[in-house]
Amino acid sequence: MTSFHYVNDTLVAEDVALTEIANTYGTPTYVYSRADIEAAYTSFEQAFASHPHRVCYSVKANSNLAVLNILARLGAGFDIVSGGELQRVLRAGGDAAGVVFSGVGKTAAELQMALQANIACFNVESVAELDTLQSIAAQLGQVAPISIRVNPDVDSGTHPYIATGLKENKFGVSSDIAVEMYRRAATMDNINIVGIDCHIGSQITELSPLTDALAEVLQLVDGLERDGITLNHIDLGGGLGVCYKDEQPIAVEDYASAVLQTMGRHSQKLFFEPGRYIVANAGILLSKVELTKQNGDHRFAVVDAAMNDLIRPALYNAWQKVAAVELHDDPENWSVVGPVCETGDFIAHDRELAIATGDLIAVHSSGAYGFVMSSNYNSRNRAAEIIVSGSDHYCVRQRETIDDQLHLETILPD
Repeated sequence: MTSFHYVNDTLVAEDVALTEIANTYGTPTYVYSRADIEAAYTSFEQAFASHPHRVCYSVKANSNLAVLNILARLGAGFDIVSGGELQRVLRAGGDAAGVVFSGVGKTAAELQMALQANIACFNVESVAELDTLQSIAAQLGQVAPISIRVNPDVDSGTHPYIATGLKENKFGVSSDIAVEMYRRAATMDNINIVGIDCHIGSQITELSPLTDALAEVLQLVDGLERDGITLNHIDLGGGLGVCYKDEQPIAVEDYASAVLQTMGRHSQKLFFEPGRYIVANAGILLSKVELTKQNGDHRFAVVDAAMNDLIRPALYNAWQKVAAVELHDDPENWSVVGPVCETGDFIAHDRELAIATGDLIAVHSSGAYGFVMSSNYNSRNRAAEIIVSGSDHYCVRQRETIDDQLHLETILPD
């Protein structure tokens, strides 16, 4: 269910016409539906209601303070991958006691910051990180709660850039190394072993890789139990796919059923780190057609959004639905491209659209990995971000100006 739909041939977000958003805030602009964010989070919570669990929203998917605040109000935990994300969560009203810290390259300063904030768990990804965390915790006179991220060597069947569970990936450690690390951690005075972590990738649309990974993790859990190391929680990461084009995503209810069946007699609390599932289809990128042109047989609609605003098509060759905000007859075949000086600067190719100069388009499924991956390439200002709630709309990030871009720079003295 999405809150983006047509009313009298005009695309609306909840009860607000996107033409009103464009007239008020300009373009390009990201628009998010509060109702869709809340519904996606609630569906995940309800699916696992029969088992102890914690849903930790993956901040990297969309880290806008207002988005985080919506989820914090619902009681969400948070999965972070940097000290900056931790600060965002705290400023948005998130509880540090619900934060798990993932990532292969946490710095000493980030580890110290998270320790002092008293987060729930560090998902440790290497022997070196474990040793550093023990040292910092000892210096602070604290005890660091940890899980170890296991790399189960399971192919998630997703794009290679977002697959994280294969032995050639940089993330986590093998099962054998994980066991050695747990035994080592058990001897450390300032480390408290609380769980185990596994995350095999993003945009997963088949259940078997997820249950295969869990089955391997459970073997480790049982082996560690025999060694006298008891784990309180199992973190299964995120990765549930969404529909961009014609994918058949896993229903969260089916996911919950498969996970709980695989868990069997195991009673450990389950942690999850959904990101894309919560916000991807809760957002669109609103853009205006600046001009149209034709080169040979190729018809181009040049819009004011570019690869610096939405890099997924250029980076992953990702397909996202593009729709006219106001419906017209007589569609034609278009390549929708941006003004950046790169041939790779495109939003979509070969799309049937009825559009003309000055029209608005909406790039659907842009709530995840959209604004967060944007840049100032070509000295372009980053887009505004808007949240719609019923008939109300709020600017939750103002459009940048060139002064915003330049205020950290200076020229050399004479």
